Amino acid sequence: MPDTRSRVRRHVRDTPGVHFNRVSRDLDIATGQAQYHLRRLVRDDEVAVKRIGGRAHYFDPSFDPWERRALAFLRRETARGILVRLHAGGPTRPATLADDLDLARSTVSWHVSNMVEHGIIEKSDDRPMRLSLARPEQTAALLDEVSSSLPDRIVDRFIRTVDSLFE
Repeated sequence: MPDTRSRVRRHVRDTPGVHFNRVSRDLDIATGQAQYHLRRLVRDDEVAVKRIGGRAHYFDPSFDPWERRALAFLRRETARGILVRLHAGGPTRPATLADDLDLARSTVSWHVSNMVEHGIIEKSDDRPMRLSLARPEQTAALLDEVSSSLPDRIVDRFIRTVDSLFE
């Protein structure tokens, strides 16, 4: 296996849920080179891929589908903040979550909807609605696997700024 492919595989295994652009940045390789090696690794079942919210996230194949989805969201600053808040504070109302995280309610709503759709967060049926983690123990275990990078945080903050302009 070429040295670059080994580096890519090792990086994916060391950084579960890493998205495509970060692989290229972290390893300082060309986008096309990252794309080529990731495709080969996926084809050879050495790496798994899951597209969520417009980004391709890569994993060691040992992670189950729910863990892959959860890790992908934990790689995003805003989604991670929501999950950390729900883990630390337990079930809460969406408006309280937005206030606690100093986020626009529309931003929280968008992220929550995506995470509900993927089985990461659950909405209660009662009124007022409350949000909670679908799998609290597994989410807590995965929190240790993820630490967001500065470029990831900058992109997430830019998106949050743009969202606030359209409220």
